[in-house]
Amino acid sequence: MIGRREFAITGLSAVAMAAMQGSILAQQKSPDAAHHAEHDEMLEACAKACSDCQRECDSCATHCAHLLANGKKEHLSTLMTCRDCAIVCAAAAQIVAGGGPFSAIICEACATACAECAKACEKFPDDKHMKECAEECRKCEKACRSMLKHTGK
Repeated sequence: MIGRREFAITGLSAVAMAAMQGSILAQQKSPDAAHHAEHDEMLEACAKACSDCQRECDSCATHCAHLLANGKKEHLSTLMTCRDCAIVCAAAAQIVAGGGPFSAIICEACATACAECAKACEKFPDDKHMKECAEECRKCEKACRSMLKHTGK
């Protein structure tokens, strides 16, 4: 028969062994865990950039609508470009945030849309609103391209 003291020592020994084994397993998995954490951070940064860009493009599309209403017909194209870019960015933010299987596909489309939108808005360098939209599009394009490089796509 085992006494309380021996039982306690055996129990503590088992706990210590389990803790050491868990520590060894954690160390063995750490490169993979570090890569996974880096991947998650990349996805999160990309999704945030897409979301930020979507809001800026929506705002710029509204700005262009006001300019168009005031007779500045040259803003019809940028209004449509900003609107479409916002839609692509919103889809990218959702898919990338979830780490979906189409993340690379939507990021490629988003980077292209953002490049085109930035180019359209940069045609109006004296308009503060459009300048900010172009800058946000360039940030989003960069984040999407970085994510694509990271995933090897």
